[in-house]
Parts: sequence; structure tokens; C-alpha cells
Amino acid sequence: MSNCLDFTLFKNTFLFWLVLSMSSLTSAAQVQPATANTAAYLAKLQGKKIGVVAHQASVFKESGKQKHLVDLLLENKINLVGVFAPEHGFRGTADAGEKVADGKDPKTQLPIFSLYGKNRKPAATQLKGIDLMLFDLQDVGVRFFTYLSTLHYVMEACAEQGIPLIVLDRPNPNTHYIDGPVLNLKHQSFVGMHPVPIVYGMTIGEYAKMINGEGWLKGGIRCELNVIPIQNYTHNTAYKLPIRPSPNLPNAQAVALYPSLCLLEPTVFSVGRGTNQQFQIYGHPSFTKYQFSFTPQPNFGSKNPKHKGEVCYGKDLTQIEKPKRIELQWLLDAYSNFPDKDTFFLKGFERISGVSSLKKQLIKGIPEPEIRKSWSEELNKFKKLRTKYLIYP
Repeated sequence: MSNCLDFTLFKNTFLFWLVLSMSSLTSAAQVQPATANTAAYLAKLQGKKIGVVAHQASVFKESGKQKHLVDLLLENKINLVGVFAPEHGFRGTADAGEKVADGKDPKTQLPIFSLYGKNRKPAATQLKGIDLMLFDLQDVGVRFFTYLSTLHYVMEACAEQGIPLIVLDRPNPNTHYIDGPVLNLKHQSFVGMHPVPIVYGMTIGEYAKMINGEGWLKGGIRCELNVIPIQNYTHNTAYKLPIRPSPNLPNAQAVALYPSLCLLEPTVFSVGRGTNQQFQIYGHPSFTKYQFSFTPQPNFGSKNPKHKGEVCYGKDLTQIEKPKRIELQWLLDAYSNFPDKDTFFLKGFERISGVSSLKKQLIKGIPEPEIRKSWSEELNKFKKLRTKYLIYP
């Protein structure tokens, strides 16, 4: 009798967890960016001249296939008058930092206005005649990813010209933690415009609300903003990007490691540009303490990679667990074991770290726990501020 009860208990417990797991999977499978919720915004576009900020990842799943926002708008006879493209361009083929010129999209024949060329803010002449702007960029939840700066300037230009802006919200693949030093505004640049930590735990729609609410636009002006929410989403929902958001973030592992490994970008170390493991490895030709090696060569997304053609020795992080904080161990490893410390840092380290202190702490050999403690006061203030603008639990 006891064995029978034990089996029944086991069976019921197994079925409970099976149902719970299937429910979780189903919920995750139903997550759709706001672009898919056409009932929430298409009617607002009818009879208006529309501008759209989009790139190669401005897609949603329809009938099992990925559909681009621009294609959707054209199919629905929306009067789309121009596409505004961020860093990497509308089709996402330009290198990081490569200037992108205005042009015409060969597929749709629509005019393309670059926001990473001669101007990073839409000009009044480019917005002339536009009644409403749509914004649909896939962010990765990291302060120095430049789509946040593009969002800022689009909001500012729309506010100045009296043009309403609809942000089609998208999941943040790095929303599971908040960490890193909060940007000091004396290091403000296009790779960091706002006093936020490296990883800020908000969707791009929530972030747009914060830009407006905190008066971060020039002169404290506010944009007429409407955020269309993601469907079936919480900040605890795991989300794998269906399309790379930029050329050097090819997969989920790169997206997860990017916040930590980008701290090595403004140093002499390579983080894998010019390989197929961008932001999943790091190394240097003199770092022979490790056996793992790679040789950067020109490729998609990196026409002239650091240490091109040189064998770099370092660490392979392609199989490690997804970080739950900014990992300083790789930066500390690279700096502490590099023989010529006077040449380690390149121009712009403070722009990426967002503070003057981190470089000084590394040079002084400050222990990691003490470095992290130095972030805590500003980080806790930001966490409190962030709650005012959250859309999702």
C-alpha cells in the first residue's frame, strides 16, 4: 500500500511540474514585440505621413516567418515617407563606428536618412511634412549600445518639431540584472548620454519614458510619446533575439557577455572582432599565459579588426554560464597579467566605463569587492528611480 501511495505522489508531483514547465514554455513562446500588435497602432497611422526609425531587427513573427515592420506598413498602404537608420545602417551591414550615408533602399525605393553619418539627430528638413514617427529598434539593455542615443535624439527632434512619437517596445535580453557604475555626465558621449549604469534592466520603451520623465532632452522639453507594450512579457521573461541587433553580436552568448567584455574594447586587447566569436573571447598576442588562441581577420562587421593577422592568446568564454552581473574578472585578468601596463588603456576607456574611478582603481590594484562597493550608492539611487517608469512586472 505504501509503495502505491509513493508512486501516486510521485506521479502527481511529476505531472504538476510538467504542466508548470509547459505553461512557462508556452508563455515564453507567446512573447511578441509590440510591432506584432498591429491593432494597437496601425489605425493611428492611417491618413498620415509616417517616418520610421528601423533596422534589420525590426521584425516580428507572422505565420511562423519573420516579417519586417517596413514591409508590414507598405502592405497596409501606410504612407511611409522615409526610414531613419541608426548605427550599422538600415540593413545592419556597416561596421561599428562606420559612418553611414543617406541613400535609397534598393528593395523598397524608400529614402534612407542616416542617423550615424553627418548628423545623429533628424534634421528639421528631414522631418518636414511628417505627421507621426515610429521607432522600432532592438536594444540589448546596455548603456553604451548607441540605439539609446539615437532614441534620445529622435525624441528631441520630434519634440522640437511637434511630431508625436510611437515607440514599438521590444524585449531586453539583458533585463535580468542591474549593475555597473552609473555614468558621470562629464564622460557623456554618444556611447553614454544619461546617468544610468552599464546594465539598467529596462526595455527601450520604459527607457523612453525615463528620458521624458527625467527631463533629459535639451532644455527639458518633452516628446509627445506613446509606448506600445510587448505582449506577454515580464522582466523575468527570457528572450533570445531572432536576428542579430548589430554585426558583432551574432548570438545570445555574445549579447550576454557584451556588457562585461566591452570594457576591454578601449584597451589593447581584442574581444574577438574579426572572428566568429565576437564578444565571446578575448586575448592579445603577448598573452601567452593561455593556450587558447585566435587570429582576427577582416570579416562581416569588422573590416579592419584589432591585431589583424596576428595570433592572439587568451580565454574562450563561448560555453560559460550567462552572467548575472557585470563581470570584472576578465578586465582584471587582462590588466594584471599584461606586461606593459603603460600601453594597456586606449583612448576612450572612461567613455565606456562612464567614470574616471575604474581606470584609477585598476592602476592602484584596488580589490574587486572594493571596486563594486564604490558603485553601490549611485546604483541604488538608480534602481529606485527606474521603478517610476516600468511598464512590466
